[in-house]
Amino acid sequence: MSCLIVVGTQWGDEGKGKIVDLLTERADIVARFQGGNNAGHTLVVNEEKTILHLVPSGILHKDKLCVIGSGVVIDPEILLEEIEVLREKGYSVSPDTLAISERAHIIMPYHKIIDHARDTGRIGTTGRGIGPAYEDKVRRTGIRVIDIINKDLFKKRLDIIFEEKQSYITQILKVKGIDKDSIYERYVQMGSELRPFVADTSIAIDKAIKENKNILFEGAQGAHLDIDYGTYPFVTSSNTISGGACVGIGIGPTRIDNVIGICKAYTTRVGGGPLPTELNDEIGERLRAFGGEYGATTGRPRRCGWLDLVALRHSIRLSSIAYIAITKLDVLSGLKTLKIATAYRSEVNVIRDMPAEIEIYPNLQPVYDELPGWDESISSIRSYDDLPNNCKTYISYMEEQLGVNAAIISVGPKRDQTIIIKNPFDIPDRAS
Repeated sequence: MSCLIVVGTQWGDEGKGKIVDLLTERADIVARFQGGNNAGHTLVVNEEKTILHLVPSGILHKDKLCVIGSGVVIDPEILLEEIEVLREKGYSVSPDTLAISERAHIIMPYHKIIDHARDTGRIGTTGRGIGPAYEDKVRRTGIRVIDIINKDLFKKRLDIIFEEKQSYITQILKVKGIDKDSIYERYVQMGSELRPFVADTSIAIDKAIKENKNILFEGAQGAHLDIDYGTYPFVTSSNTISGGACVGIGIGPTRIDNVIGICKAYTTRVGGGPLPTELNDEIGERLRAFGGEYGATTGRPRRCGWLDLVALRHSIRLSSIAYIAITKLDVLSGLKTLKIATAYRSEVNVIRDMPAEIEIYPNLQPVYDELPGWDESISSIRSYDDLPNNCKTYISYMEEQLGVNAAIISVGPKRDQTIIIKNPFDIPDRAS
């Protein structure tokens, strides 16, 4: 039995979906622990692309239970659409393969209106209502899954909050109001459709642990979008680091065996906020073009830059990462010289750890080491030993600088375009 957490180590979009999809072969349960449909996982299976926003990517495998934990905020309309698309593609989505926490919070129409109206591009949210939904959760005015499957309880909860939201939308934000009756009817209907999937998922996970099942905990976004430890305020509204898995799923930290961190061979970011190694030149454009760096959820072009070890060290420490999975290594093929940031230089000193003070980032200059690139295409390589020497040097440099080894290397978007050095489910936990 093993409980394994998969987290992003950068600003999201690291390729977690593919790695989770690979590891699911050995998992009995795949559980999503935070975020909402502001995150997207793109998977390519049998030449067919599938983009998932809420349902864990384990749903693409047979005989797996996928869990949406209480730390996730759910847009029921998006979730039902996703379920329908998966069924149309021939995947089994039933109460035997999908369980939704009764304690997860619901994204309401007013959350999306507020999100769109308030964010003027400064933060760069997706406008899906994620932040406002988490706000209501903390204010204790949120509506949960357990509420919308009980129409009488839902009416009481909606009555409590509606007039405040309506007033805020029309009088403060100065946008068109919403109709309570239509919201009530629509959400009661969606609650009825989701009812068969609703469960106390914390109990289900605990039972699986006691039965010595392999459980994979799937995070969304990346460490530097964490609400507490990311580049605040340019962050998401939940805890994206490994500690968030325990809270978002409902288990204690002693149940966790290992954490694997996913990182691209370079760095990307969507939206505003610091990206110290950003490349606003032809190399940045090349990375975007060759890496297909456009958001799975929004389609927005991602900002691209060189690999940032300052950011990665921060992530490894925060999440107690035991191994890394390096993705999109193939995108670097053809570059004669590769740069890796080892520190930042300010006007007064050299900084080796991520600063909390957001205002100083525009004045920081990355301190780079340079490594030779490789010309060979590596997309068809399936053995570490067959990689070009300069490619292996790049990986070894990362391992030495970060103090962790690579367990998985991805050389393309397809399942088989992967070099597995060590399967994380075979790695003994730290107590062994």
